[in-house]
Amino acid sequence: MSDNQKYYYMRLKEDFFDSDDMILLESKDGDDGYKYSNILLKLYCRSLKYSGRLMYNDRIPFDPNMIAILTRHSVAIVEKALYYFKEMGLIEVLETGAIYISDIQLYIGKSSTEADRIKAYRKQIEQEKSTKVQQLNDTNVQMYNKSTPELELETELEKDIETETDVSVLFENYLKIFSEYTKGVKAQPRGRAKQVFLQLAPKQRQFALIGAKNYIVWYDKTDQNPYYSKNAFAFLDDMVFMDYQEVPEISKVGDKKVSKAPEWSNPTYENKTTEEDLAKLEEIRQEALNKLGPQENE
Repeated sequence: MSDNQKYYYMRLKEDFFDSDDMILLESKDGDDGYKYSNILLKLYCRSLKYSGRLMYNDRIPFDPNMIAILTRHSVAIVEKALYYFKEMGLIEVLETGAIYISDIQLYIGKSSTEADRIKAYRKQIEQEKSTKVQQLNDTNVQMYNKSTPELELETELEKDIETETDVSVLFENYLKIFSEYTKGVKAQPRGRAKQVFLQLAPKQRQFALIGAKNYIVWYDKTDQNPYYSKNAFAFLDDMVFMDYQEVPEISKVGDKKVSKAPEWSNPTYENKTTEEDLAKLEEIRQEALNKLGPQENE
């Protein structure tokens, strides 16, 4: 029996429900917030058998209808829950439909092979990344293999830039773009973002910086609440930055600004959060931060 098949139980810390993610999740949409946390825990448990991958019989990806039946919640509640989970970086949804629980390896019982299990889990996700990412990598390989003098010179310059520029400084510049935009609204997942950033190729790190700047410019023009913007981790892990090498155009309909909704969004979802709800949410967030004590600078 393989190592992964031995771990069918979860281990939660006593302050699990006092974490920023759980407090913010349960504060959403009134009483529905507690339904979201219930759905999340049920997905955690169901994903254990397949090491964090939500599949039916290890072949069929779960859709909102299936999850609604298995968690005994309405389809509408499940769809909103999945939207929040993805925005907060709690799950990853691949183009194949497969759903991964981002931090499930932190909740599986410890063993001497824990580091190997985490490494294998990340490798499994990467193998199922979208065809778009694979095509991008193939294109980059073909470009670098061309032996024209101009491309060879560009390659040498990229090597010099990577040698002279500290990767940590690049990451701090990247994180600062998101942190300053969402300051006082939501925290940015520094640790997870840095882990993915370090795995990028030198050229991709430059693309990430360009994409982050363009994304914030675009998102700010849509007049949406910064709280619902993609965080620094999700923007990297989904290779979203490649879609923002230029600032997308925004068209106007009447007095409202309209932009193309992402494919994973719920077009029927209506945000009913009031100013009073936002004020309560901020109060809850501040209380949670005070309990945690001084935090690392975002």
